[in-house]
Amino acid sequence: MTCCSTLCYTQYMRTTLNISMPPKLFSKVESVVREHNYSSVSEFIRDAVRVWEEEQLIKEIKESQKEARAGRVKLLRSLKDLR
Repeated sequence: MTCCSTLCYTQYMRTTLNISMPPKLFSKVESVVREHNYSSVSEFIRDAVRVWEEEQLIKEIKESQKEARAGRVKLLRSLKDLR
């Protein structure tokens, strides 16, 4: 294996995760996989985690906006304002 191929391999290595769930929930997951043309349950789970991450970011942004409206933040106009 060359240096480049080793780097590329380790950069994209995946961690295996085994999960358990009730049969009814797994049936729902399988249905979603079929209905939304996911190639696998793993692809669906990865997508669900990405959606969750996006929702967390949106939640943080909304909280920051709420704090800004309440005057609890300092607006930075330049990097000098960090001092």
